[in-house]
Amino acid sequence: MIPKLFWSSRPISWINTAFPFAAGYFLVLGELNLTLAVGFLFFLIPYNLLMYGVNDVFDYESDLRNPRKGGIEGALLEPKYHLPMLLVSLHLPVPFVWYLALQGDAQSNLILAVVLFSVLAYSLKYLRFKEIPFLDSITSAAHFVGPLVYGISLAGGDLGNQTLILIIAAFALWGMASHAFGAVQDIKADREANISSIGTLLGARSTVRLAMLGYVIAGAMTLFIGDRYSWAILAALPYLFVVGREWNIDDANCERANRGWKRFIWLNFLAGAIISSLIIGPTW
Repeated sequence: MIPKLFWSSRPISWINTAFPFAAGYFLVLGELNLTLAVGFLFFLIPYNLLMYGVNDVFDYESDLRNPRKGGIEGALLEPKYHLPMLLVSLHLPVPFVWYLALQGDAQSNLILAVVLFSVLAYSLKYLRFKEIPFLDSITSAAHFVGPLVYGISLAGGDLGNQTLILIIAAFALWGMASHAFGAVQDIKADREANISSIGTLLGARSTVRLAMLGYVIAGAMTLFIGDRYSWAILAALPYLFVVGREWNIDDANCERANRGWKRFIWLNFLAGAIISSLIIGPTW
């Protein structure tokens, strides 16, 4: 069962949630401490197991029709593992959440609660935010922006600060654009499984162009952050080339977008390296 749990947690993507938390926390506090370490570990493994493990359980029928499932882009979790997955993924976060809640205040704890709710609401039966076009992209972005906002709040940052608002807004647009583009490759599989998404609603071409617009606006917003952080636009540029390559894609060959999605997996590491250098550079 351990290998199943491991692959369901999408280890290639662990850093995509742990890094935003650590970046937000360190950006405000400027120091390493136990709370940062616990939060980083929580958003690295238990959070991803909760997010993707629950998704693999409730998406099993549609995953059977999806050729992407069964590798680093998503596990195909057999029914006999569903109950163990739910038990482990729901219980493993408890000690981390308990510790973090004790370290935070009412605002940070509320943000953490909203973040955890969005993770579950995306996949759980009767909620299934992933099947509500546009809300699916917003919720997916919250999975990654949420840890950033929570890290800022937990460290005592002012969420009304203009610089922080621009950072959060740009990252949110980036997250929504990434989800929208990722939905394109699954249009055929989703329609066969009667699953709605921003991709099935708008079609491949319109969704790609909307994602492109999101990346452009997100990149442009970084220019107004000021100081060295304006160089964050360098992290957005590669995504424009990858998405722009699919500018004229249509529903018939929507799965072609997977070549761009695979590049995203590695571009996220590059973007993280650029952002890291901007955050910790002055402390070197």
